Amino acid sequence: MKPDKKTTNNKQQYRINEQIRVREVRIVDEDGSSVMPTRQALDIARQKGVDLVEISPNAQPPVCRIIDYSKFLYQQKKRAKEMKQKQVKVEVKEIRFGPQTDDHDYQFKLKHAKEFLEEGNKVRAYVFFRGRSILFKEQGEVLLLRFANDLEDCGKVEQLPKLEGKKMFLFLAPKKAAQAKKSQQKMDRERREAEAKEANKPVEVNDVDTETPANGGLFANIKGGEEVLKKLQDSNEE
Repeated sequence: MKPDKKTTNNKQQYRINEQIRVREVRIVDEDGSSVMPTRQALDIARQKGVDLVEISPNAQPPVCRIIDYSKFLYQQKKRAKEMKQKQVKVEVKEIRFGPQTDDHDYQFKLKHAKEFLEEGNKVRAYVFFRGRSILFKEQGEVLLLRFANDLEDCGKVEQLPKLEGKKMFLFLAPKKAAQAKKSQQKMDRERREAEAKEANKPVEVNDVDTETPANGGLFANIKGGEEVLKKLQDSNEE
């Protein structure tokens, strides 16, 4: 058993050895668990030259391990580090537009925004109005709505276009990657229904492939969704 120097550490997180004053404890190891008197557990720890470490004080009886305390702390620190590395860090990526962004620049930024969303990051897209270009704020709003619509497959709208000073912001969040898988039979049925619907659909030059809020489209659950969807559709008809 290690010297009691460790027990005087003010930053000690667990009770060890003589600090454990309950009558009996549950010892867990690679072979399972067993309940025994605390004094017996301490004797076993002494014989092995290690410590009795209380890892779950609120259990009945408290759960302990017979292990070198320094080694135990190292394992806990290593496990916490591994868990932290596995956590997905969500960042907010910015995409900037001008009120009259050309199509080439738009497609370039659309590609980057899609990559950001697929990586699990949020996207804050905004149109910057310099000087008298504030007169084109309606055009900037339509641009951001088009942007959100083009990213519908991988992103969802958190905030509709909103003017703040000389900038109009749109916030997008990634869609959850984990979705329930459909059965093959259901996918085949939906494909046949879509093909039948497409065959009977009249061809239009400026057809907008956007679901209405009633059918669960991009702006379905957002306040003012119908109004912004109409703006987007009207812009495509011009």
